[in-house]
Amino acid sequence: MKTYILSAACCLTVLLSFFGCKKDKEFKDVQVTEVTTFYSPDDAKKVLLTPTGTLYFEWEKSVAMDNGVVYYDVLFDKENGDFSKPIYTVPADNNGIGRGASVTHKILDRIGKFAGIGSGEEGTIKWTIVASRGISKVVSKQIRSLKITRLTGIEAPASLYLTGEGTEGGAQLAQALTVKSMSGGDTFEIYTKLLGGKSYKFVDSKTNVTRTFSVDNSGSTFKENADGATVIKDGIYRINLDFNAGTVSLQEITKLDFFMCTPQKRTTLTYQGKGTWKVSNMVPDFTSGGFGDDRYFFRMTIAGVDQKVGSSNIDNQPPAVKTGSYFNLFFYPGENNQWNYSFKFPNRTIQKCDVIVSFSAEIANYTHEIVY
Repeated sequence: MKTYILSAACCLTVLLSFFGCKKDKEFKDVQVTEVTTFYSPDDAKKVLLTPTGTLYFEWEKSVAMDNGVVYYDVLFDKENGDFSKPIYTVPADNNGIGRGASVTHKILDRIGKFAGIGSGEEGTIKWTIVASRGISKVVSKQIRSLKITRLTGIEAPASLYLTGEGTEGGAQLAQALTVKSMSGGDTFEIYTKLLGGKSYKFVDSKTNVTRTFSVDNSGSTFKENADGATVIKDGIYRINLDFNAGTVSLQEITKLDFFMCTPQKRTTLTYQGKGTWKVSNMVPDFTSGGFGDDRYFFRMTIAGVDQKVGSSNIDNQPPAVKTGSYFNLFFYPGENNQWNYSFKFPNRTIQKCDVIVSFSAEIANYTHEIVY
């Protein structure tokens, strides 16, 4: 029988190795140095905020004791705050490791709001830098102020919905109607029916409302409040909210006509709800003029003004498809040429057809369809 004997020295080596590994695996908090020098912006700098502006914050480097990566945040507080509970935090550029931060004026406007500065008013906020690595954080003793003049508009939400007993969706929040976000994200638009004398308002969510907006009594501006608003009479309206300016345009649509160019014949579409109009069993006139012309566009009467709604192209060939970008709709106020920006039928042998026009906020582009 073979006997294996482990020497005392060997046993000691194994034990030391085991406890040494355990010790190495313990978390070590890495200390960082305080940021003591700020480069920009200057102390007490005055900034007139604009919708597209950006302000750059820059500071000196902090050093970690293990020479590893240091993370930075810009802390903001009220003029009389002490940064124990900052009102806003912006991480540095480059995922927090840069020694600067590009902060948009829209973010600064939001910070100004949190600091109690009114829309369009001038006020002071303070800022400093915190350097960190792991759980070790060092807030700089240096503090600078920033005097900002807030935007006159209202910070736009990521999404907007229309709700209330005077709307097509009613007062149930889950049925709120989407309001279309236009280019840039600061303007929203919806084509919808409102009931006279019954309340409507705009909210930022269909499930968890954090912000509510209401049109003022003037009908030309709106504020962030839950008051709600009403229209005088039942009607179909185009509502456009400009958050940069804090203004609203609410225009009644009294008619939408299909217009054939050569006979100059109008056929009125009927509103179906949620930004959609339709006419059924329309008989197109291809014979007037004696040359089988099939050009057409639309005329919409908005706030009492008759406007052309047509193609993106001033002239077109017949489409090879029945749906798609060819059928997208564009407004041409003041354009009264009999043929410009007209569409052509996908098939001009049809005897009758349905025409569906959609200004729904649920689709990317306003469009129409010839159904046969």
